[in-house]
Amino acid sequence: MITPDVITEYLRRTMPDAMVTVSDRTGTMDHLKVVVISAAFAGKNLLDRHRMIYQALDAPMKDGRIHALEITAKTTDET
Repeated sequence: MITPDVITEYLRRTMPDAMVTVSDRTGTMDHLKVVVISAAFAGKNLLDRHRMIYQALDAPMKDGRIHALEITAKTTDET
């Protein structure tokens, strides 16, 4: 199991300014919805934004702490 704080820590290693919201979709803390707002997404298309998030969360995805991930990725100007 992974906590929202740990997920936020992983994401902020890549995007220090990230505002992160994590929601548990099933009550098991391995099917998650994340909303990430960061200036690092500026000029990036949706696929590249998702890649950045998946790369930041690579370890918990590979070890099974995160089984499914629903992503919303926006720049600070898009909020």
